[in-house]
Amino acid sequence: MTNATPLAIVTLAAGKGTRMKSDLHKVLHPIAGRPMLLHLLSSLDALEPQRRVIVAGDRAEQIEAALAGMDAQIVLQEPQLGTAHAALQARDSLEGFSGNVLVCFGDVPFLAAATVRRLCSALQGGAMVAVLGFRPADTAAYGRIIADADGSVRKMVEHKDASADERAVTLCNAGVIVAAAADMWRLLGAVGNDNAAGEYYLPDVATNAIGEGHTVKVVETAAAEVAGINSRAELAQAEAVWQDFKRAEAMAAGASLRAPETVFFSWDTELGRDVTIEPHVVFGPGVKVADKATIRAFSHIEGATIGEGCEVGPFARLRPGAVLGAKAKIGNFVEVKNATLGAGAKANHLSYIGDAEVGAAANIGAGTITCNYDGYFKHRTVIGERAFIGSNSALVAPVSIGADAIVGAGSTVTRDVAAGELRIVRGEQLIKPGWADRFHDAMKKKKAEKAKP
Repeated sequence: MTNATPLAIVTLAAGKGTRMKSDLHKVLHPIAGRPMLLHLLSSLDALEPQRRVIVAGDRAEQIEAALAGMDAQIVLQEPQLGTAHAALQARDSLEGFSGNVLVCFGDVPFLAAATVRRLCSALQGGAMVAVLGFRPADTAAYGRIIADADGSVRKMVEHKDASADERAVTLCNAGVIVAAAADMWRLLGAVGNDNAAGEYYLPDVATNAIGEGHTVKVVETAAAEVAGINSRAELAQAEAVWQDFKRAEAMAAGASLRAPETVFFSWDTELGRDVTIEPHVVFGPGVKVADKATIRAFSHIEGATIGEGCEVGPFARLRPGAVLGAKAKIGNFVEVKNATLGAGAKANHLSYIGDAEVGAAANIGAGTITCNYDGYFKHRTVIGERAFIGSNSALVAPVSIGADAIVGAGSTVTRDVAAGELRIVRGEQLIKPGWADRFHDAMKKKKAEKAKP
């Protein structure tokens, strides 16, 4: 930690996560498009830890893949004999480290750096061990922390072992614990498994320290911060908590959300000031929205950069690689993928713009598509500045439309169009005066004759 005792973080992620009923490791299930384990590690990066160790077990290869390129060491817990046993697997990886060791859980993604700082401060105040407590609305089967008013812990007790008076205590154990490295390994090594499950439990680190006559302190935090995720229902609850926080943050920063509860952000969504977001908008990863842009209802946006003053939607889809210049407009039922629209360019209705470059102030008529895929390769379409593409046109890539060119409605363009040129590619109209009247008369007569008995 900056200007403090060095910190190592041990994150436990060895559980099977059977209640998720998934082929994906529990800690890799996403919240706002990001695996919960990465939410945790990113939050704790603010502490500038010197070492990070992930204790994996079941499906460890998935965790290795998710953390590829990150400064974190993965160790295995095999067999899995409880949380204290899991934490002890990090000892060899942290040999020679003499700072504080934090043990936390990969399925508790919202643990904040500020809270860890308070835990470490408790050690500086003379405690051998600091534990994290919370007061849930329903204490359920949580272990209890019996503590004095000053936060000194007298006893840690599991729910099943607690007396009626102890169960009446509302301060519950979040499981997160910190101690100096030498103390942590010694206390972990002394943890036994004389319990019904035959497992080695992490809270016994604090119990052993108390038994030796040392001070253990509890630091309290909000229940939402330490909510563990063990099922799909709890994952949905965590998503809701995160989204509520992000919506409030966005509005506090100057964005207007017409119906906040219907807007869903990604973990990395960036919004400028005076952005307006209408109901039922979903942001996937990688979206940046500049000042004064408007995102209309029922739009889905991912991997896109939206310029200042742009208008998107309603019912628009921006896919990865979409880049909109200032005051560009993407209207209803328009899809943009890997394409750049220059300043003031418009595609107002029912169009697909893929693998394309659209010049400033160009106009894309309703029903226009860029035919970018030949079944084997993607090809690019370039549309010049101020070009006008008539409705229901198909631009067969690779093709270039020059600046100020006009493509007539209904055209299928397979060759480049020069700047300032008009290109019309459709059959010549056939005109037969009076033909429709004669046709209607004949058909009415035929229908009447058929109706006779």
